[in-house]
Amino acid sequence: MKVCLKPESSLAGRFMLGLLGILAFGVLGGCATFPGWLQSRGPSREAVQTAQPVTGIEVVEITDAVARRLLADKKSDSFAAAFAADKKSSDLVNPGDIIEVSVWEAPPALLFGEALVDSSVGPSTSSRVTIMPEQMVAREGTVNVPFAGQVKVEGRSLDQIENEIVRRLKGKANQPQVQVRMLRNNSANVAVVGEVTSSMRVALTPAGERLLDALATAGGVRQPTNKMTLQLTRGERVKAMPLDAVIRDPKQNIYLNPGDVVTALYQPLSFTALGAIDKNEEVPFEAQGITLAQALGRIGGLQDSRADARGVFIFRFESRALLDSVEKQAVVTPEGKVPVVYQLDLKDPASFFVAQSFPIRDKDVVYVANAPVAELQKFLNMVATVLSPVLGVTNSLQ
Repeated sequence: MKVCLKPESSLAGRFMLGLLGILAFGVLGGCATFPGWLQSRGPSREAVQTAQPVTGIEVVEITDAVARRLLADKKSDSFAAAFAADKKSSDLVNPGDIIEVSVWEAPPALLFGEALVDSSVGPSTSSRVTIMPEQMVAREGTVNVPFAGQVKVEGRSLDQIENEIVRRLKGKANQPQVQVRMLRNNSANVAVVGEVTSSMRVALTPAGERLLDALATAGGVRQPTNKMTLQLTRGERVKAMPLDAVIRDPKQNIYLNPGDVVTALYQPLSFTALGAIDKNEEVPFEAQGITLAQALGRIGGLQDSRADARGVFIFRFESRALLDSVEKQAVVTPEGKVPVVYQLDLKDPASFFVAQSFPIRDKDVVYVANAPVAELQKFLNMVATVLSPVLGVTNSLQ
């Protein structure tokens, strides 16, 4: 049975008029006038956009130029861009290395008469060779050679050391010839640590070892390559790249320098998705990274009934150098980072192309704001919930 109520005479009608009055007040006054239990679980698009002058947070619209700038910054973190220009030779002698010096003297031997005889060239023209005990290069970068004194060897090649010893022995030994051998290279090493089969020090040879050579010598990584990040530490500089990217791009497989530290990191990356989406959660992604378009796809896109398509935001701490201008009141972390909110307007068809190049970073927060109509819908649902028992009682009294 259909019941028609006269608002001016019935109890339910008077109650409905009161609620409709609250509704009208809420619609005219905006979402801010709704009670707290009707508010969104996150800020509206307008609230985020107006946060900048209040809190100093940078709000940046995602455009093609912004996406390109972020991609260029990501490429500047590559090993080829950061380290390729400073390749050092690994065949130089340095403190800690162990070398062996051998001296040949033509007959009649003047200095090394009691030395071993090298009979390979025949007895009549035999030369004598003196093989000196192996020596570790001192901290001062020198070794001691009889009749030549303290010889500076640090930073020199084996040929240069041989020529220096010959020069010092001339006039003392009869036609001296010198050979210097590297027995143990203790200075030209790189350390390979982290999620590898066997952490170790890898000796560098004059041929030159590359990044993946050292990783292979350590037995490779223990986790899937698409989950691994390689970190290279050289002096005070530290750079990291996905292992997959190094494998795919031969230019990133750079030559190593003595003293480098290669760290294989198993650090699953993730971003947090919040707001008007199907499920608020932390979403993992591969070490090589994903774009904003891929991130939105992995969270199932926006909820049509709730989301404000103009209010897709990415919250992150960003380097000041990446921003065109930074407000004076902007908050700056001790590391020099600035809190930035990037905004994407999916009402604009061009934004779908920009989203395919905008990179998502580890620990980003992707937030989709509720549309204003969603707050109105919440209120209408609450009105219907309150009215249902009242209408039931009124119907029973008719």
